[in-house]
Amino acid sequence: MNRIRIAVAGAGYIGRAHMAVAQHSETCMLSAIVDPSPAAAALAAEARVPLYRTLDELLERDRPDGVILATPNQLHVEHALTCVAAGVPTLLEKPIAPTVGQAEMLVGEVERSGVPLLIGHHRAHSPIMARARQLIDEGRLGKLVAVMGSAVFFKPDQYFSDAEWRRKPGGGPILLNMIHEVHNLRMLCGDIVAVQAMSSHATRGFPVEDTVAINLRFASGALGSFMLSDTAACARSWEQTSQENKAYPSYPDEDCYVIAGTFGSLSVPTMRLKTYGKTEDRSWWKPFDLSIAALTRDDPLKLQLAHFERVIRGTAEPLVSARDGLQNLRITEAIAEAASAGSIVDTTPAVAAAH
Repeated sequence: MNRIRIAVAGAGYIGRAHMAVAQHSETCMLSAIVDPSPAAAALAAEARVPLYRTLDELLERDRPDGVILATPNQLHVEHALTCVAAGVPTLLEKPIAPTVGQAEMLVGEVERSGVPLLIGHHRAHSPIMARARQLIDEGRLGKLVAVMGSAVFFKPDQYFSDAEWRRKPGGGPILLNMIHEVHNLRMLCGDIVAVQAMSSHATRGFPVEDTVAINLRFASGALGSFMLSDTAACARSWEQTSQENKAYPSYPDEDCYVIAGTFGSLSVPTMRLKTYGKTEDRSWWKPFDLSIAALTRDDPLKLQLAHFERVIRGTAEPLVSARDGLQNLRITEAIAEAASAGSIVDTTPAVAAAH
């Protein structure tokens, strides 16, 4: 079987990560890099692949089997439309678009064209998430009642001095980080139909939020609470607990999600289960049966590329569709709106539109 030729557009941090995965793949190969910056020339020379300044130049001269778009957020829609118009399957990094309106337009074009578009919510390919979803689907927890989640971590001062826009509205953890959590929570607990939030910037004093408390209502009737902060010296975040990204120190005794049902609870990613052995004899006076569910760990970016290869060959549909990306963005924007207005934002119409 011929290896799939993958071009990567965008030579920033995440683009370089995609390049490295493609270079080590047994089924794909890095065929080109697209980036107008001078620094990209050295990357292309090191990878021994051609460099193109624009997507149009790539598509005219060296059409690949698939394109990974790791370009700046404001260019996502323009670049995705270029690939869709050319009929080239595309992996588009999250978020799908800067705004819900632009995302809706892109989803319409993708669905009209039939060209595959996979949105790069890479945690969807995590074996940890797959195992947690399996345990929930098997009914090990009973009917879901509540989820308690967190993404609390400390971004250093240099993170903000390197990019002034991160101090301003739109540069905070709601729009930069929460979209990852939204997709994870939707995978584990189903559609989110309403959100409520309070935000604070009391620690850093920047115009943008640094800490957010979020309430969630799921279509099943389950409720959720989520604590988000980029100024909290704490390890209860996916990066610092999952052990998937080696750039972050990891703490194997910490969890970032606890999902509770009528028969028991599951802590993720330690996969600690507390369940009642006899479902007819449940009580807070009765001890739980304690266990740890077995799992395997692997690099979600590697698994995402393997899935993208199957999408390109036509043997799989995108695990995270354009419409999934739209819904994740809708929920994230609703959280920002709820935090600003101090109100509950109903997302039911958006959920209905997604089916």
